[in-house]
Amino acid sequence: MRKLIDKLAVERTLTQDEFKHILSGTDPYLQERAAKARDTVYGKQVFIRGLIEFTNYCKHDCYYCGLRCSNTSVPRYRLSLEQILDCCRLGYDLGFRTFVLQGGEDEYYTDDATLASILCAIKEHYPDCAITLSVGERSRASYKRLFDAGADRYLLRHETADAEHYSTLHPAHMKLASRKQCLQDLKEIGYQVGCGFMVGSPEQTLDHLAADFLFIKELDPHMVGIGPFIPHADTPCASEKAGGLQLTLNALSILRLMNPNLLLPSTTALGTIAPNGRELGVLAGANVVMPNLSPMDTRKKYLLYDGKISTDDDPRYCRDVIDRKLQAIGYEVVTARGDYIDL
Repeated sequence: MRKLIDKLAVERTLTQDEFKHILSGTDPYLQERAAKARDTVYGKQVFIRGLIEFTNYCKHDCYYCGLRCSNTSVPRYRLSLEQILDCCRLGYDLGFRTFVLQGGEDEYYTDDATLASILCAIKEHYPDCAITLSVGERSRASYKRLFDAGADRYLLRHETADAEHYSTLHPAHMKLASRKQCLQDLKEIGYQVGCGFMVGSPEQTLDHLAADFLFIKELDPHMVGIGPFIPHADTPCASEKAGGLQLTLNALSILRLMNPNLLLPSTTALGTIAPNGRELGVLAGANVVMPNLSPMDTRKKYLLYDGKISTDDDPRYCRDVIDRKLQAIGYEVVTARGDYIDL
């Protein structure tokens, strides 16, 4: 196993069977080697991003997501420009220099009339900050318009690199090929691009995860967002088992060894399945955390999965807790933009 881990660290990729072998292992050497690779590029720095969940409307009906359009139990909301700027103001005062605007695929947010104007306003008030968008599939022209308006990064999880598996998670009109084309468009436009997947999603196998790594190697993104699948009671996947901690940590470490420069979050979902999940994610090679800046009265309306942590925690408290927890394991939260380092 250790020879295979060393091979990955040198060659930055493996065969599908070799990826499966490492995924199924429990040797702490994998996490140790990944942390060393991350520290070589970024040192002991962990970048902090301010998450703003600005709309929970979504036109899609993905089978695993609590925001799916057919879930009538969700109180829907949209933040106004003033509310979004209030979130940015709070985050900026706390040292955040990246804001992540995340929402469902809400057709209310057209390019020029709404979303581009929001981006322009944030950049006008906070020109030294980066903006990451995570608002799903859009046209290439839309992505270009939003890039020109000030978006720096775009996170679009591909969810699975296997088309058949993709079809078990999404309605028939949603196609993996479309998702992949969006990611390619985003890269060509000039975004720092992030893809990603759920670990332990329904019907997922180690072969699926190995295919994800091979796709990510081909795409060569700047960011990868992964976390354990966690079911939501109001979805068709309500009775499915959540993804496991060890498998998620292994996947994080593999991604770090594939690309030591990667911006790799230790997600809220990881902290939801284990009390020290986010710290373990950092020890396994992650170098980004994203506390929530959204208004307190909207937090529980944006539940992609059940049991999400920190929905009642003030951002100031969250920032302090994250600082202390990461310092306890030897890492430092930094307030820089935290751009991808292209070596």
